[in-house]
Amino acid sequence: MPAAPPAEAVAPLMRGIAVLRELTDAGGRMDLGDLVRATGLARSTVDRIAATLARMGYVRLHGREARLAPRLMELGNAYLASLALPGRLGPLAERLAEELDESVSLAVPDRDGIRFVHQTTRRRAMSLTFRIGDLLPYERTAAGAVFATTWTDEEWAARRGRDASAQDTARTAHAVGAADETEGTHGTDDTHDTFRQRTGRARRAGWAVDDQLMEPGLVAVAMPVRDPQGAVVCAVSVVSHTSRHTARSLGEAVLPRLREAVAAMEAESEPARPRPAGETPAPSGLAHWTTASKQELGAGFVESLARGLTVVTAFGEGRAELPLTSIAEATGLARATARRALITLEHLGYVTSRERLFRLTPGVLSLGCPALSRTPLPDIAVPHMAELVGRVHDSASLAVLDGDDIRYTARVATERIMSVNITIGTRFPAYAASMGRVLLAGLPAEERENRIGRTELRPLTPRTVTDPVRLAALLDRVRDDGFALVDEELEEGLRSLAVPVRDHTGRTVAALNVAMHTTRRTPDECLAQLLPQLRATATHIESDLHVAGRFARVPEV
Repeated sequence: MPAAPPAEAVAPLMRGIAVLRELTDAGGRMDLGDLVRATGLARSTVDRIAATLARMGYVRLHGREARLAPRLMELGNAYLASLALPGRLGPLAERLAEELDESVSLAVPDRDGIRFVHQTTRRRAMSLTFRIGDLLPYERTAAGAVFATTWTDEEWAARRGRDASAQDTARTAHAVGAADETEGTHGTDDTHDTFRQRTGRARRAGWAVDDQLMEPGLVAVAMPVRDPQGAVVCAVSVVSHTSRHTARSLGEAVLPRLREAVAAMEAESEPARPRPAGETPAPSGLAHWTTASKQELGAGFVESLARGLTVVTAFGEGRAELPLTSIAEATGLARATARRALITLEHLGYVTSRERLFRLTPGVLSLGCPALSRTPLPDIAVPHMAELVGRVHDSASLAVLDGDDIRYTARVATERIMSVNITIGTRFPAYAASMGRVLLAGLPAEERENRIGRTELRPLTPRTVTDPVRLAALLDRVRDDGFALVDEELEEGLRSLAVPVRDHTGRTVAALNVAMHTTRRTPDECLAQLLPQLRATATHIESDLHVAGRFARVPEV
């Protein structure tokens, strides 16, 4: 049975985290009534928690359904930034995946298994679905055997006890027809003793193999990455499919290059230096924001939940271990408030402490990251686009460059007798579309010039700009102005205004537009009425994109 919470634990924070865990386990969305049944909380409590999380931007409410929002990933990002390894080793893992043409992952040990902190997958018909934050049992992975090579006899004994308890639970679940869908895989027969034998082989060889333990058809090879003191800080795994490799052939194919990659990772894996004393980050202002929200929303806002989650955001790059005073200063919370939140988070397994220093655990990644770490850009953008359409009463679209065309990846239409009728996947020549000009303007000058040079600039209407010199000048202006207004060049009677959507590096990754019939607004009215709205919406999309894309790759579609 789980330990009873300490007397000073913050009950609303515990209940709020229970809701977030249920939403995560359900894939990111759940009916509020189902949340009531899953958590055992009162409906009024779930409603207040959902409203608080929505106010924080961590959840979106759609009628009776709650959906996790990309901003929730700032909690997992706080852990990943404090860990420092994904930022340093991620590029090396991506290079290894490219060279081997296989999926590569980085994982760290968690209490009950390994937890992924970085994923680089290959785009194939049969691709891996592991996500940042996913937890797998030690005994079903190659990485698990790597970490187990460092266990003491006491740790093995504790693990045997947990395994026995888990097996009893699994047998009971299977008896009532509710066993996990992975039951029946090779991993089911991998007992404590055989796992210890595999760990012994891994210790002697310096690497471990997974022959379809995770799932039938999947094979993997893993090696430890050690810090300068020799401690294992993470494991790097190369994962393939039996249609490409056996476990043996995978090892033969990848081990030489994997060893080189691990050596390069170890050169980059020194712990991040803590910030010098006196360089505590400026208060985030969230404590004042929670107070203002409480005053505005009253009983509908659970301030202790919001403040408890705020404590997680005190950690980050160069702030892996923090004393209570620094956490209070970083969040703007009173010491007593921060202390009770830390006691609660430590009880729940999201924080650990040593010599009055607090550190986040990998468990923080379980708060939304698995459900959100592969959220595509259209899913991030559509909620903001819907709000834009509700304000301007014209359709909005999102597009990306695809060759010399733009391709529509998201659209929110307005209800009008006469409206712009475009579907997802529609393509138009980039040179004649407002979103195309925004995307072309965001390219490096040489690439933009090459694209214009190879494109047949056909007149689609009498007003289409087809002169390369004039088009280049227009793109320079779009780049400087930060928007493109195209008036009846793509189609007669169609006027469109577009702005860029940029990732956290400043690169233009998509374009957002509002399109309408020319009778709806004059060009000047578009600039006066729509441009501020478009820019504000793009800023909201970018804000979510920057959080979601800080340690995970956000798919364009």
